[in-house]
Amino acid sequence: MIASALTLGFTLLATSMSMATPAKPKKPKKTTSGVTASNLDKTVKPTADFYQYACGGWMANNPLGDEYARFGSFDVLAENNQKQLKDLVTTIAAKKNAPGSIEQKIGDFYNTAMDTILCNKLGAQPIQSELIELAKMQRNGLSVKIAQMLLEGSTPFFALFGSADPDNSSMTIAHIWQSGLGIGDRDYYLDKDQQNIRDEYVKLMAKMFKMSGYCELTGHRNETEMAKRVMALETLLAQYAIDKTILRDPYQTIHKCTPAEFQQMIPAINVKQYLQTLNLNIDTLNVSQPTYIQGVNNIIEAADFNVIRDYLAWNVIRGASSYLSDEFVDASFDFYGKVLSGRKENRPRWKRVIDNIDDCLGEAVGQMYVKNYFPAEAKVRMEQLVKNLQWALGERIKASTWMTDETKKNALEKLAAFTVKIGYPDKWRDYSGLTIGTESYYANVKNSRRFDMAYALSKIGKPVDPTEWQMTPQTVNAYYDPTTNEICFPAGILQPPFFDMNADDAANYGAIGVVIGHEMTHGFDDQGRNYDKDGNLADWWTEKDAEIFKEKAQLIVDHFNSIEVAPGVYANGEFTLGENIADNGGLNVSYTAFQKAKKEGQIKGVMDEFTPEQRFFLAYAAVWAANIREAEILRRTKSDPHALGRWRVNATLRHIDPFYEAFNIQPGDPMYMAPEKRSHIW
Repeated sequence: MIASALTLGFTLLATSMSMATPAKPKKPKKTTSGVTASNLDKTVKPTADFYQYACGGWMANNPLGDEYARFGSFDVLAENNQKQLKDLVTTIAAKKNAPGSIEQKIGDFYNTAMDTILCNKLGAQPIQSELIELAKMQRNGLSVKIAQMLLEGSTPFFALFGSADPDNSSMTIAHIWQSGLGIGDRDYYLDKDQQNIRDEYVKLMAKMFKMSGYCELTGHRNETEMAKRVMALETLLAQYAIDKTILRDPYQTIHKCTPAEFQQMIPAINVKQYLQTLNLNIDTLNVSQPTYIQGVNNIIEAADFNVIRDYLAWNVIRGASSYLSDEFVDASFDFYGKVLSGRKENRPRWKRVIDNIDDCLGEAVGQMYVKNYFPAEAKVRMEQLVKNLQWALGERIKASTWMTDETKKNALEKLAAFTVKIGYPDKWRDYSGLTIGTESYYANVKNSRRFDMAYALSKIGKPVDPTEWQMTPQTVNAYYDPTTNEICFPAGILQPPFFDMNADDAANYGAIGVVIGHEMTHGFDDQGRNYDKDGNLADWWTEKDAEIFKEKAQLIVDHFNSIEVAPGVYANGEFTLGENIADNGGLNVSYTAFQKAKKEGQIKGVMDEFTPEQRFFLAYAAVWAANIREAEILRRTKSDPHALGRWRVNATLRHIDPFYEAFNIQPGDPMYMAPEKRSHIW
């Protein structure tokens, strides 16, 4: 489910909350209500459709542009960050930089990627050597080839990565995970109503097989038949793939074994050769989905090897298409942008290139971003808010009427052990080993993938680095990691509408406060609750408490399953449960901290006609303001573990008792839900 380049940040270790009280935030000189009147739609009553009431004005004022499948307040902030990154990158790219310097790498990456004349001149040339090798490959070379492709960031059939040992979270071990579906989610291959998408996917493959010259390399085999056979192979993979709702249970993905035992699962692959190619000398790995791996073995053993070669070639072509000539970029967008998401036009090239630099040189750019755009006082105030939210969650755990004292004790110990990361990391990543030149856009991407994969695989068999960040500082997001029991809030999200230095804290608690509470609650959602304070997969619940938790969680599942997100299409309450629990808990926890601050005189009274409580919930809703295409609604419902923005507001708030009081919601109102159907967990 990441300041100056010369100034070190720090990791704030959470301390026990048993005796703690909320820290008082520093007051800004000029305070606003935090509610933007133009965001509202007062033609709708908050008791009827709170999302429309709170966000309707924003939606009307921000129509969906052709380049977007979804555009919301999140995206406004991300776009602003992107423009700031562009200013930093283009300034560097305009200079002559010292060879080997980080500036040279950023500048050459940008300039080469923006050189459309070069990209179009090269066409498919950057991937020709890979395709020639695949066209000649024999079955006995498959094991090495799959490993080589992993080293370049491609994961046909299955993926291998390093992550914490579920039984010893301080150590990194290798994990095997199902992979290799070009459309994405398995449901696209298996659902009867997705035939149009499958047909368009086959057309995309056939077109790119021809454009790449791969058909000629294989003796002019028919590209459409080639595509259909690859589609059939991917469909078999989808049939063996484990459903995403089952994978939410971490105990279902733990199957540790030796390399020899892994070899028994997949005799079609020479595991020794595979691991040697990855330079891995290990005695244990975790095969997350054994039945899937056995299915992969069946597919490889039974398939015509020409089809396997074609499948691997398709992985190469698909993975490179965004970095080749315009005809490849356009063909890829026609399917992944238009067909899957409903977008009408591709994003401007500079935006795509800046995003890619952000992916490939994230922390290098992040240092510059923090130095230029992240005020020190924002970090200080954020630290205060986090402490207040930790206190609030601790109080709610202690006041819980459904948990036994034993489980409460364990929960409080886990909360006290949280590691909190704010703004930017303690230490920055070293990119000196990464080679970036002017040969081609794809060559730079490929070098970056190799560099990142070598870095990731080098961690296997070593202690987990608790100081490492999983997001760059400029990321507009936040995360919780159960294996390290850490919450992280990058600098990029610490801006309006999430965090406003000039707003009264009623709005800040409703926005960034809920984000903080959301990430904390992930430590106690249906997945996170399975991990102890040290990040190990361990059951610290009494049997009675676990059963009550499941009953309360089922109320959320049932509610979201009943939501019709598009005609005849319903939300997936099981798949989105963790995020929905986190939204529910985040609201309750932040509201508790907000009420404490209000009692202490830190919150103003009525502002711009709204009470503090109303401003809290309006600020929460404003975070999720967005316009979205129906195709994107369908895509996200299949693949995104988060509920859609409208329902993160209207559905989640129906479970929050103070919301009813703030807007006087009564039985019979559309926003009303009977108390016995509301879920109160955290």
